[in-house]
Amino acid sequence: MHPPAAAEDRYTIISSDCHAGGNMAAYREYLDSHWQEEFDAWRGGYKNPFRDLQDDGRSRNWDDDRRITEMHDDGVVAEITFPNTVPPFFPTGVLISYPPTDATDIERRQVGLDAHNRWLRDWVAEHPKRRCGLPQIFLNDIERACAEVRWAADEGFRSVLLPSVPPDQGIPGLYSPVYDPLWQTFQDTGLVITQHGGSGTPDYGSDPASGLMYLLEVGFFANRNLWHLLMSGVFERFPELTYVMTEQGVAWAVDALRRMDAYHRQMVSGRVGELGFGADLVLPMKPSDYFDRNVWIGASFPSPSEAAACRQLGVHKVMWGTDYPHHEGTYPYSREALRRGFCDWSADDMHKILAVNASDVYGFDLDALAPDAAEHGPTVGELSTPLDQIPPKATSPAFHRP
Repeated sequence: MHPPAAAEDRYTIISSDCHAGGNMAAYREYLDSHWQEEFDAWRGGYKNPFRDLQDDGRSRNWDDDRRITEMHDDGVVAEITFPNTVPPFFPTGVLISYPPTDATDIERRQVGLDAHNRWLRDWVAEHPKRRCGLPQIFLNDIERACAEVRWAADEGFRSVLLPSVPPDQGIPGLYSPVYDPLWQTFQDTGLVITQHGGSGTPDYGSDPASGLMYLLEVGFFANRNLWHLLMSGVFERFPELTYVMTEQGVAWAVDALRRMDAYHRQMVSGRVGELGFGADLVLPMKPSDYFDRNVWIGASFPSPSEAAACRQLGVHKVMWGTDYPHHEGTYPYSREALRRGFCDWSADDMHKILAVNASDVYGFDLDALAPDAAEHGPTVGELSTPLDQIPPKATSPAFHRP
């Protein structure tokens, strides 16, 4: 048993949700030379989707000195890193662009992802103890996706970003057995499957309310990956998979697992209401049991109610994240966000959601991070102090949701 934490002890914080990317000049250098002229023609036509990609904020995506300094100031010493800047030949950011549909677009965007993945490999290698970068794959060609996962393993990556599947885009849902070779490759390599919220939505068009519909429904289209994988038996067929769902909230998973367990109990009898189900679809374990074995949640900027949901879901299942450098992220007020949502938590539970779970899932070396944490991490006493005033310039939902 660990000795009780003293008020002056410091937490190690590994953010489960950060974003980074190369600038255009850097990406050009990672393209094969015969693609560079086409890149120059494309460069002026893409859409810059995020505030953090504009003006002075852009350099946070690639400037090591600025990024590390700001994260240390915020109490964070390591990160799981999702893409952010627009890779070559994409119309906009990866996490919000729709999948390519024709062969030419697929090939061009694959070239762009290859450039980003090679840039990411070198960027992570500059500070390997503090970064777990997520290379990207497409699902249009499963054989090629498997090859990309093997490449990622050979290059020392610990996880791969799995894209969501929008409806009506000609790509099977993740419940389809067509993906079994990919799940087998993940299991064979030991790489973590990580998925991020914000993608997988239908095309809402350009009507006045389109943006609002996206905002209201984006969570559902990200969340549904959980039941696609759980209820179709992916974790039964591939029991050693590790799957992480990031920036999708937490409370929804509590209710979703209850619903899936209830359906599972009914399916044992062969029917759910008017729908009949064969015995081959009834999983040997409850969906919640597979979740407990195979799935983790990256909880980005949780509010107090979401912090309470973390406890319901299981403290061992959740990793806290800042969403740096996004506008809705908690930087530069991560300490205040933690005080608002978690001031009544025990130090042991805080250690789990801030560092231990991320270390277990993604393989961070906590001993290697300890010197940075001793210098920059918030103290136990600080985070156990309730927040009495929300910072006036705070923009994160962590401060504006109950």
